[in-house]
Amino acid sequence: MATITGVVITLNEAANIEACLASLAKVCDELIVVDSGSTDATCRLAEQAGARVIAQPYLGDGPQKNVGPAQARNRWVLSLDADERLTYEAIETINRLDLVSSEKEAFALRRRNHLGSRWIKTCGWYPDYCVRLFDRERTAFSDSRQHASISTVNMTQLDADIEHYSFANLGELFTKASGRFSSRAAKIMYLKGKKANALSPFVHGANAFVRKYVFQHGFTSGLDGMSVALSAAVNAYLKYAKLLELQRDSQVREAEDFNRIW
Repeated sequence: MATITGVVITLNEAANIEACLASLAKVCDELIVVDSGSTDATCRLAEQAGARVIAQPYLGDGPQKNVGPAQARNRWVLSLDADERLTYEAIETINRLDLVSSEKEAFALRRRNHLGSRWIKTCGWYPDYCVRLFDRERTAFSDSRQHASISTVNMTQLDADIEHYSFANLGELFTKASGRFSSRAAKIMYLKGKKANALSPFVHGANAFVRKYVFQHGFTSGLDGMSVALSAAVNAYLKYAKLLELQRDSQVREAEDFNRIW
């Protein structure tokens, strides 16, 4: 059976890192944490859990997630975010894989995205297939600094889930959408030269709501479905409203630090 290296990137994840590493340890014989300057107990807890901690100032999502695999001693890497956990079924499925002779470059697992303790199965939140297990000698994360993914077509979707504790509560769902998520996206779009007009916030906000609530069946999930759809609309609206503000207001633009997107 092939050995696997588990890799997690962190920043102030003391509340999550122990449970994440404990689940990885059930299938991995090496654990690596790539930390971008935590000021809490993340690094100490990771080391106590048996992980090797690598200090690395944040490079953006893809480049940061490639740091650990580059220093792994195993060919196969299992990459989780700190707020993700392997389910029992995922552990059993991965342990049964014949990675030594596998012709595949990577394997994807379904992700159960949670709001609080509630598993949201609509709004495009499930099944949310993500490539997490991959051969680092044949593929890697893309260079994208936002929402990077493994670049491969030679992969298989496994019949197993990972848990993703996305948002602690409804308040966090909306504060993240209206705060750093939309601000970061607006700055990225501005630097790429993307343009917005006065209608852009409304059009994109309405489109996000209809997609989540109607076409991705959020209406069947009651208050949670409505909340997820509304937060997506808020995020989309503000993303384009903030982009428009950067375009037309020099005072706001000059006060913004475009070197601190990540």
